[in-house]
Amino acid sequence: MHAGYEEGEFVTKPFRFSGTELEINYSTSGAGRMRIELQQADGQPIAGYSLADCDVIYGDDIARVVRWKNGADLKDVAGTPVRLRFVMNEADVFSLKFNEATPLQDD
Repeated sequence: MHAGYEEGEFVTKPFRFSGTELEINYSTSGAGRMRIELQQADGQPIAGYSLADCDVIYGDDIARVVRWKNGADLKDVAGTPVRLRFVMNEADVFSLKFNEATPLQDD
């Protein structure tokens, strides 16, 4: 997906996922940005995963974990029908996937 200078958005069809975090491959221009909202199948934002809760995403990364104010953990909504809403400008989304979170390693 691509958004130019004007802010644009797209919403996925409802789907179910397994995993505990959302990972995206994306790129924004220096002035670009994006936010992602997790919605119920009927389009209502899921509490804690709204656009306002999403950390602003900018830069260029092939494996960025999306974070909301309460973190990145999606285990409470895994397996239920959801939609993703992307709001972005001067940005591209190349792919997304849901992963199991990797535990932090002690050094």
